[in-house]
Amino acid sequence: MDLTSNETVKNIFITGLQNAHALEKEALQLMQRQVERFEHYPEMSDLLRTHIAETEGQVRRLDEMLHTFGEDRSLLKDMATQVMANMAAVGHMPMADEVLKNTFANHAFENFEIASYKSLITMAEAAGHQRFIPALQDTLREEEKTAQAIRDMIEPITRKYLMREAQGLKADR
Repeated sequence: MDLTSNETVKNIFITGLQNAHALEKEALQLMQRQVERFEHYPEMSDLLRTHIAETEGQVRRLDEMLHTFGEDRSLLKDMATQVMANMAAVGHMPMADEVLKNTFANHAFENFEIASYKSLITMAEAAGHQRFIPALQDTLREEEKTAQAIRDMIEPITRKYLMREAQGLKADR
């Protein structure tokens, strides 16, 4: 069945774009909160700063796609996900192993975004909106690169955390 002219498929794609926009706003909130707190883990702060800049570009790309349809981001979704991001960031703050919890959460979040963009690319193809695929693929590559970088940091961050704890130094963040 050809779905390219199906209004329902188009609306699902637009909703997917709005959801991705809200997800990226949530990611920005999480990363901005964490960058402020990673005192002893500059390698993670540097990665997050780089990805914050990428994420800001991702938000702009999503805005452009939505405007093509005469749509805007979903303010309600943006607000809800930003509140959730702040709650998640605050929830890890009192933990003795805050840096580890945030590293795990960041890795999971990046993989969630990867799945989201793979789905959006499939939706764009099905809906006949091939012109958006290159921008969505750019974002997918950025998310995959960041997920891999975080994954590669899990062991070194864990070792650094253990070493600081063993030496009686502040290790949580």
